[in-house]
Amino acid sequence: QVQLVESGGGLVQAGDSLTLACAVSGATVSTYHMGWFRQAPGKEREIVGAIRWTTNRTYYPDSVKDRFTISRDNTKNTVSLQINSLKTEDTAVYYCAATRAAIITMAKTYDYWGQGTQVTVST
Repeated sequence: QVQLVESGGGLVQAGDSLTLACAVSGATVSTYHMGWFRQAPGKEREIVGAIRWTTNRTYYPDSVKDRFTISRDNTKNTVSLQINSLKTEDTAVYYCAATRAAIITMAKTYDYWGQGTQVTVST
């Protein structure tokens, strides 16, 4: 019943900013840690941000720490990913995911996934 739906992707120019949104339904009673991942063609899925449910604890890999910001709106059951100074290397399908596991940095620990939203960065 838990559903994650990503939105906000599209074709953007390098240097632009973009905010992706993840709408969560069916998980009001339970608590989840939320993560954003991305996967480019020929590349492994990688985490770009995570946030612990009901807390302010966040995680970012070093590769995106200065440009990516994850946030949560508890009243709307949404999680956002703000990306600044977009690069062509950011082109990928971005996925929202949820987990109850304490480890939030690995994709294999996440239980629920959205279908993804495509972000294409052009020059």
